[in-house]
Amino acid sequence: MEKYAVVTGADRGLGFALTMELVKDGYTVFAGRYLTDWPALDELPEETRNQVIVLELDVSDEASVRDAAERIAARTDRIDLLVNNAGIAGNQEGNIHGGIDFERLQTMYRVNAVGPLRMAEALTGLLLAGERKLVVNISSEAGQINQTWREGWYGYCMSKAALNIQSNILHNELRKHGGKVLVIHPGWMRSYMGGKLSEHGAISTEEAATGIAGVIAAYLDETEDRAHPAFRDYTGAEMSWT
Repeated sequence: MEKYAVVTGADRGLGFALTMELVKDGYTVFAGRYLTDWPALDELPEETRNQVIVLELDVSDEASVRDAAERIAARTDRIDLLVNNAGIAGNQEGNIHGGIDFERLQTMYRVNAVGPLRMAEALTGLLLAGERKLVVNISSEAGQINQTWREGWYGYCMSKAALNIQSNILHNELRKHGGKVLVIHPGWMRSYMGGKLSEHGAISTEEAATGIAGVIAAYLDETEDRAHPAFRDYTGAEMSWT
């Protein structure tokens, strides 16, 4: 049976790399594209083009999410995997002495925390019709409350903490129907989270994606009925919620 996945923020960076890894694993992937002028999804290798369906998608916009859900439903009656990868950062320097960009903070909430919930709500019917019924939320160690070392980064850390509690609540709902949630810290990547490719980071997005694909596959094979979702990094190591 054909396997279907949805990946948000699939234009570039981790989302694009995850899309390619899932294609290798045999999925047909609905790839959410926010940056219409970014060429990667238009330049796929010929052998993978039939497995990637590109959708224009802004997870912070209700109409965009609904439109994407309708387009997915027109193509398939089920999905097995939803990967909420779309995320933004920025305004790390602002602190209580000044410079906090509250508009940017609210945008981070809409994308990083509320966006994944919009996607889950819009796709629940298709997800519950699937065989695997897994939601993967790409979070961060920045969402750990008692272990934070940062001064500033309010919007990013707060939005990821909100995503973590949302993941637990969603898991409570899905497990009654045979589904579950997995929360992933992708590591310190050289990514586009701040809007341009960072030269800093311990790993590439391709390395992170390879690890995450393996963590997803292993988690799908687990038969334990978890009271809470797993929170793991891209190597599979368990992360602390707090």
